Amino acid sequence: MEEGILNRVANSGIVTLNLEHYLHPGKRVGIDVKDTLFMGLILKEKDFRDWIKNHDWEQYRNTNVYIYCSADAIVPSWAYMLTAGKLTGIANFFLFGNAEALDTALFMQALSTINPAEYADKRVVIKGCGDQYVTPAAYVEVTRLLQPYVKSLMFGEPCSTVPVFKKA
Repeated sequence: MEEGILNRVANSGIVTLNLEHYLHPGKRVGIDVKDTLFMGLILKEKDFRDWIKNHDWEQYRNTNVYIYCSADAIVPSWAYMLTAGKLTGIANFFLFGNAEALDTALFMQALSTINPAEYADKRVVIKGCGDQYVTPAAYVEVTRLLQPYVKSLMFGEPCSTVPVFKKA
């Protein structure tokens, strides 16, 4: 009596969700307002407006941009608004913050397209290893979205998971 190899994982009905597939592939770029400050400390309105007018904004076409200031300086909010105004219609997405805040926002935007009802009463594994960084906020968000619908929610790989939630 010879039996073939049985793939229990493939026959288990487990659905794997890879969050890497939800990360926008566009380039990420930071704009540091520090580079526009007089002596690295003071924002002069005229100089800043000249920088806004003469800066090459096309370099941000279809990119994902985070706007920040790495200097310990007081930057008026309107400076960030002017920067955002120039990115509108050019950048794919932009925000004030750091690279991780940008990735988190991109994940949130993408994960909002998930229809959690499609996972109703299913056993779902959120893939845990990959080639790209997935922010902890993305894992929290997918848990928030799916837990009310799924039969069980796990983290890892179908062959080796960490249980997160199991419906009673």
